[in-house]
Amino acid sequence: MRIGMIGLGRMGGNMVRRLMKAGHECVVYSRGADARNALAKEGATAAESIADLVQRLDDKPRAVWVMLPAGAVTEEAVVALSNLVSADDIVIDGGNSFYKDDIRRSKMLAAKDIRYVDCGTSGGVWGLERGYCLMIGGPESAVEHLDPIFAALAPGLGDIPRTAGRQGVDADPRAERGYIHAGPSGAGHFVKMIHNGIEYGMMQAFAEGFDILKNKASESLPEDERYVLDLADISEVWRRGSVVSSWLLDLSADALNRDAGLSQFTGDVADSGEGRWTVEAAIEEAVPADVLSAALYARFRSRVAHTFGEKLLSAMRYGFGGHVEPTEKG
Repeated sequence: MRIGMIGLGRMGGNMVRRLMKAGHECVVYSRGADARNALAKEGATAAESIADLVQRLDDKPRAVWVMLPAGAVTEEAVVALSNLVSADDIVIDGGNSFYKDDIRRSKMLAAKDIRYVDCGTSGGVWGLERGYCLMIGGPESAVEHLDPIFAALAPGLGDIPRTAGRQGVDADPRAERGYIHAGPSGAGHFVKMIHNGIEYGMMQAFAEGFDILKNKASESLPEDERYVLDLADISEVWRRGSVVSSWLLDLSADALNRDAGLSQFTGDVADSGEGRWTVEAAIEEAVPADVLSAALYARFRSRVAHTFGEKLLSAMRYGFGGHVEPTEKG
């Protein structure tokens, strides 16, 4: 299958590589020539502009995947595509857009008979190797047409034990392979938004727990109650049969093994928007979200004063997504 990809950053470039490895043809564009030229050397077709990318997609219906940061830059790309593609073509937003923007954009494109698909994409910098977990929203016809693309990007069954009873008639087999059609426009990004809100809570729990472990050596405690604990060893043993074992723990163990003091990190923890939107959704639905809200507020506070736990949060974010800490404000 032939597909266009706009945005060749940490995730977009590797998604192209994974698609090409599966036999798909990719036409690529980014504002920076270096990224598109590098992929051209690996077999992709580099376009000089969004218009050039659309022109080079000669299969009908055309499919163009936008993999850009949420906000104005994605909006501009979708609007540009709406004036370049034709009826029945498909525009996919695979970034972290706000789901209400998807609902609006889908209506805007539907007025021109263009199909719009929102795809929450999880996998970070490890997606090329591990595959991407995909949460998809939009019209069923478009999602069905793109199934070979989603199947190539997703992890597949892998070696994860299958959930007992999921092989029944009503179970969607795509879920076991790492992708789902969550519902109509916006549903994909809504599910991904909540995924990221949960991620905030899980990360904060690890960060606070390891902070408590580290500070058990504090001189403010009675001397016979102080322990100098090896955090790298603790994180490693928890990976083996513990109920808290997870990829986030794997990343924590790796970071602590490299540098037990996490001296590379300041503990200034950014938030990319989904945590805020998750809390907003909880308010709209009148659903208590104590942990997720507290995890978001902890990130705000981290920008004022830093703890060891916040260094671990930064280490986990760097581990799964290559996210670097904000530079100091002048």
